[in-house]
Order: sequence, then structure tokens, then C-alpha cells
Amino acid sequence: MKYHMCLCLLFVLSWASVAHAKLNVVATTSDLGAIAREIGKDKVEVTSLAKPTEDPHFVDAKPSFIVKLNKADMLIEGGLHLEIGWLPNLVVGARNQKILTGNSGYLIASAGVPIIEVPTSVDRAMGDVHPLGNPHFMLDPLNGKIVAMHICDQLCQIDAANCNYYKDNLKDFTKRLEQKFSEWQKTLEPFRGTKIVTYHKTFPYFANRFNLNVVGTLEPKPGIPPSPTHINSLIPMMKNEGVKLILIEPFRERKTPEFAASQTGAKIIVFPIMVGSQKETGDYLSLFDYTINQIVSALKAKS
Repeated sequence: MKYHMCLCLLFVLSWASVAHAKLNVVATTSDLGAIAREIGKDKVEVTSLAKPTEDPHFVDAKPSFIVKLNKADMLIEGGLHLEIGWLPNLVVGARNQKILTGNSGYLIASAGVPIIEVPTSVDRAMGDVHPLGNPHFMLDPLNGKIVAMHICDQLCQIDAANCNYYKDNLKDFTKRLEQKFSEWQKTLEPFRGTKIVTYHKTFPYFANRFNLNVVGTLEPKPGIPPSPTHINSLIPMMKNEGVKLILIEPFRERKTPEFAASQTGAKIIVFPIMVGSQKETGDYLSLFDYTINQIVSALKAKS
């Protein structure tokens, strides 16, 4: 009798442990991971593969990533070939059916997002052009709202018992994002049409959403390092156009933008493109809070 009671107790404890186990969610980038945390909260354990200060095109793929993907209940990738150079082999090596294309544990975050800069044709002379369009869509906060909806839907498929919990979290996140977005619009409205130069074509989504005007890039073509010839032709254009800002990512070299700034008077903004790349950017909303404050401070100093 005692033996059977012990077996029953072990079964109940085992079942309870499984029932309360968190879902393992792996995101390729910290911004996708941050939104997964907003929706899943204490029902999920989120791991982000790319470091926040790392170029998401060229991630240092580690063997530990395969272990994480093997244990994942859900994989979130940006798509649009952002991770094509490092993620596919990791997924194959993980041998996890849940996160393969078409299964409930696999999510391409860019699905349903309005994509810009989709080329009509691609060849090597164009540089490192993404054939499916610009993959940096998370820098438009309204796209973050779309991604949150996708994540909620996917979590509901995997964990139907907690679907209402995820929907409530989505509603709360969406409300806070919309409130913040209204504030950000008002903050940047006085600077509508401000001309900027960027290092790489990372910022068109942000610029389009907040009515900034990207007039050039330090790279002569996407993925091609800046050359003296290109910079020497860019500087007169920047002067003529009255370029106020140079936006660069945290992982870019500083020598070229500093030279361009010294010749034109433009201010350099190091734009933390992923959550966590600065201590002030611990979540998706604070990423925009911090960056927009930096931009406004620089523009006010110029005026």
C-alpha cells in the first residue's frame, strides 16, 4: 500500500513539475527576446543568441547555441536573410523538430510586417543587398507591435492553457507601446525632415516612422567598407544638404564617422539597435526612449 502511495505521489509531483515548467524560447536577437518576455512573462524562459552589441548579420555562432536550440520549445528569428549566415546550420545541428520551418515552435517575426527596400533584382555589384528587403524592421516601434501579436499567437498554439494570460500581456504591452509612441512622435515632430547620414542601411524604418531624411551612407554600398573616394564625395554633399546627424551602430569603427563629423559639423549618435546594448536600454520601449532622447539632445545643441 505504501509502495502504491509513493508511486502516486511521485506521479503527481512529476505532473505538477511539467505543468509549471516554463517554455524555453530562443530568439536570435535581444529585441525579439525582449518582446517575447513582455508576452510570456513568468511562463517563459527567454534566451537571445546575438549579443546586443554584435552585428546581427555576423554572429559568432557558438556550440552552446546548438544546446540551447535543442532544448527550445520556440525559436523566433527576424527573417529577411538577417541571420542566414549563421542560424541555419545551428538549427540543423540542434535536431529539434519543434523549431523546424512549418512547425508550431518556429516563428519568422517579419511575417506580416510592411517591408521596405525590396530590390527588383540583385547582383554582386550592388553590395550586400538583402533580396527580401531591409531586415532592420524592429527599429520601427509599430512593427514591434506586429511582432508582439505574432509571438502571442505562437505561444497560444504551443501553450493553449495559458492563452488568455498571453493575450492579457499583449494587450498591456500594446497599450504601453502606443502611449510611448505618441510621446515619441510629439518629441521628434519639431525636427521633421532633419537630414541625416547613416553608416549602413540600418535606420530607414526608424527614419521613415519619425520623418527623418536619410540622404546618404558612409558605406558606398551595403556591406562595403567606407573608402576615401566615397567619403571625399560624401562630405561636400553633407555640407550642401545641411546634414545634422550621423547615426552609427555600436559595433562600427569610429574613425570614419568622426572624420566626417569633423569636416561637416554633424553630430554622431551611437544608436543602440538592440535591447541591452546600453545599460539604459533594458527593454524594447526604453530602447526608443534612450535613443530619441539622444537624438533630440544633439539636435537642440545644433540649433
